[in-house]
Amino acid sequence: MRKLIRPLFGADTLRGWLYAFFGAVLGLFPIPVATVVAAVVPREWAGVRTGVFLAAWAGGCAAAGCVPVARRACVRLTNRLLGTALPVPAADAGKQRVNRLRTAAWSLSHVVVGGAVTGLTGVLVMMAVGLPAVWGGGGGRINVLVDIDVARGAAGLWTVPAGAALLAAAGGASFGATALFRSLAPVLLGPRPDERLAALEAQMRRLAQRNRLAQELHDSIGHTLTASTIQAAVAKELMDTDPDGARRALTGLEETSRAAMDDLDHVLGLLREDRAPTAPALSLTDLHALVDRVRRTGTDIRADITGDLARVPATVSREAYRVVQEGLTNALRHGADRSPIDLRVAATVGELELEIRNPVAGRFPAPRTRQGQGVTGVMERVRLLKGEVSVGPAPGGTGWLLAARIPLRSAP
Repeated sequence: MRKLIRPLFGADTLRGWLYAFFGAVLGLFPIPVATVVAAVVPREWAGVRTGVFLAAWAGGCAAAGCVPVARRACVRLTNRLLGTALPVPAADAGKQRVNRLRTAAWSLSHVVVGGAVTGLTGVLVMMAVGLPAVWGGGGGRINVLVDIDVARGAAGLWTVPAGAALLAAAGGASFGATALFRSLAPVLLGPRPDERLAALEAQMRRLAQRNRLAQELHDSIGHTLTASTIQAAVAKELMDTDPDGARRALTGLEETSRAAMDDLDHVLGLLREDRAPTAPALSLTDLHALVDRVRRTGTDIRADITGDLARVPATVSREAYRVVQEGLTNALRHGADRSPIDLRVAATVGELELEIRNPVAGRFPAPRTRQGQGVTGVMERVRLLKGEVSVGPAPGGTGWLLAARIPLRSAP
């Protein structure tokens, strides 16, 4: 019995009754307009006048749902009081005709059901309280829609269980209205199939954008930390013997760190605000600046850059820059101390070739297997561009070689 009664007076049912009460209150606003419209009909046509009043009142209730902001407001209120998890629609969703009609139907349903439940529960509660009260006062007559005689003494004891039953009926009406609202909400306020598909596509684009930003952040910060570590070590070695060289190394460290902080602030700002980047991404045209930063670490980098890099398609250019950046970072991290790095970038009409070669200290490092980072990230970038890539020991065991060939299909 307790399991049956508890839901009738639980917090969910009370919030459902409050939601119904809001609907009843909203139904009061169109009454003055409906009264004015019905007044046009002659009094002797009472039936027609009542019909016109009801039609005008229903039209006013439905019209409230046609306001563009009504849909978002209805969804938020429904989620808050009924505990539904409807996605809040986009700002322009309420302007679509089909959504206006659905929201209008919801508004009218909210008002009608809310008014009926509010009125019914009000009468039931009044009777549930009034019957035992009259009996306790010595009996008498009570009028709540109908006249009821309550006898004194044992003959009127029936009012106590009757009052309890009426309270349970009021709770049951609220419980039923809550269930009805929850079943109608996805139909009238939920997204349509095309809206769900558009939302899913937008979410996939956001996830892809965030993953790309995270990969670029990894590449940029990884390169900066490696270069900064080497510059700091160079400055430490030259501090006593070559103060000017140590000063240059520290200056390079400062510039590299500042550039990394700018990149970090930019990417974190994009991730925090969930918006698309507005600043141009680094590309192959920025390759010379990247080579200069590596040289400031004291590393001898022999760069052979040929071809018109500005004519490389933008997508290929951005990804190729990150490939070169990651390759140089790995060369600095795993290469022999102060060993030279050979970089070759050649852009032709139909193909882009990238090659980074360097001696390796000790054993050859194994490629990292974590998705989206290190060598694996390089391979993913090149393969997405329909290119070929190889990373491993150079022929003849002369060092480590990263070689990539990317087709330039969109090149003129």
